[in-house]
Amino acid sequence: MSLATLPPQRIGVFGGAFDPPHVAHVALARAAIAQLQLDALHIIPTGHAWHKTRTLSPAVHRLAMTRLTFAGVDKVVVDPRETQRSGPSYTVDTLEALRAEHPAAQFFLIVGEDQAQSLGTWHRWQDVLQLAIICVAARAGFTRASPLFEALHLAPTAFQLIEMPPMDVSATDIRLRVANHQSTDALVFEPVARYIDHHHLYQTA
Repeated sequence: MSLATLPPQRIGVFGGAFDPPHVAHVALARAAIAQLQLDALHIIPTGHAWHKTRTLSPAVHRLAMTRLTFAGVDKVVVDPRETQRSGPSYTVDTLEALRAEHPAAQFFLIVGEDQAQSLGTWHRWQDVLQLAIICVAARAGFTRASPLFEALHLAPTAFQLIEMPPMDVSATDIRLRVANHQSTDALVFEPVARYIDHHHLYQTA
């Protein structure tokens, strides 16, 4: 097969605060790589999260923990671009930058169901639909018939589901456990637990 006839590269984009990254993030990454047949998956810690009411941990820590978490996952690229960008982190800007770098690629934006529900509030969300297929990590009982948001009805072919086993893990719970001196075993990987302890992260609720 010549270079001219090679199929377009399939690139996933999975952004988030990763404050901290945890085992469910890795489970979703592995499911996305397998089910979407990705050639690469960019894991992108957010910079300034315009939509969050709380202050995130410094980007240097979130980036370091993300690299530790995904170190053993094949095809993952931990991408620091949003932490290096001034001003709010908008997904559309990241997708446009990646498209400029990989003009022939097909992009798949990995989001959780909660993010999918709020997609209509995203900055230039209509442009996001033109840049990538939205891939929603499905929780138990979630189907394409579930009421989502205006975009799903306007562009139903722009969405796919990623089947995920139910995992009751959240970064909020992990931060509270650390602040209350409770175990985070089985929620974060050991190198991340050591990093949190060494840098005294999440010491107050």
